[in-house]
Amino acid sequence: MAKRRQRSSSSRRPTAEKRPPKPANVKRPSVKQTQGRLRVAAAGLGLAGTLAALALVLFVWSFFSAPGAGKTQHFEVLPNESSGSLVGRLTQAGLTSSPRLFSAYLHLLNPSLKLLPGRHVVRDDLSARELLRRLARASGRGTAHVIVPEGFNHVQLAERLEQLGVCDAEDFRRAVRDAEHARALGIPADSAEGYLFPATYELLADSTPSAVVSVLVAEAQKHLNQLQSELAQQFATRKTEYGMSQHDVVVLASIIEKEAAKADEKPLIASVFLNRLLDPTFRPLRMLQSDPTAIYGCLVQNPPPPSCSAPLSRPTPAMLRDAANVYNTYRHPGLPPGPISSPGEAAIRAVLAPAQTDYLYFVAQGGGRHRFSRTFSEHRGAIEQSP
Repeated sequence: MAKRRQRSSSSRRPTAEKRPPKPANVKRPSVKQTQGRLRVAAAGLGLAGTLAALALVLFVWSFFSAPGAGKTQHFEVLPNESSGSLVGRLTQAGLTSSPRLFSAYLHLLNPSLKLLPGRHVVRDDLSARELLRRLARASGRGTAHVIVPEGFNHVQLAERLEQLGVCDAEDFRRAVRDAEHARALGIPADSAEGYLFPATYELLADSTPSAVVSVLVAEAQKHLNQLQSELAQQFATRKTEYGMSQHDVVVLASIIEKEAAKADEKPLIASVFLNRLLDPTFRPLRMLQSDPTAIYGCLVQNPPPPSCSAPLSRPTPAMLRDAANVYNTYRHPGLPPGPISSPGEAAIRAVLAPAQTDYLYFVAQGGGRHRFSRTFSEHRGAIEQSP
């Protein structure tokens, strides 16, 4: 009998894999619960979308100007002032036409912006964005193109800076006369007058006056250092022959800048003043007799001298006779107490390298030019011929 073949192990049917046990008592959300969760999620997305849309509207609105015509004014941020009070006063000042949008813009898009207490220079046509940046003196607040002409004094410059929205005029005048700040900037005087260098500047809007003074003085010091290096011998000559320091050179240059309307006459006018300081024949001895110095004294001396009640466009005989005016070089010999304007480099060079003349007098002859004379009789004849 034939033997049965044994089945190989490979021919056996495989055993079934064990299935994982079903989790016990798992509750699935009901239809109502699912719908509720969807409504909450949709509401959240709706709120986020609404806030995003509002932020976009506020961002676009913030670049539109306020309703004013560009008038410069002052606005003071009070210490610890509430936003409601601030926005109310901004609206009352005509600096925003929509207090609600401005308040929303302040809280939603600028919650960390810190406004600086104190007086600020603003305009009534500024956008909300630029207005806030000015009140915080933050980056992006804009700049002003400022031209400081040769011969400007600090009072004239203060008015220009305020008109351009750089800083308050009164605060700037006070900063120029800050003796401690002037000394800290390396000026050997109690005022920065004469060191507000005439040039073109790009200054931040609503700057602190002391910062503006520092920028202008730094430019003056740069030019003076260059001239000191280039004309060291001429500075030394002014010191030995006239006893003039570098500051004295600036003082005389500031007078020349006010007297000279034409650049080519600056060395000639410089020669007249230097001759008056040394020539023993000139009477009164060492009197510069410059009209602009007396006018400047009326402008800055406090209280003003008695003769300064008249308009300061032209000197009066009473003004030129007034010894109470400490800047009056008709009554006080030598240089005045300090510079009377901002001299440019050409005026400073004129003091260091004047024309070689024996002129002692000059008088205006029209067109910004002068007639120069050696003697008083010549000078009287020139006066009679002047327009």
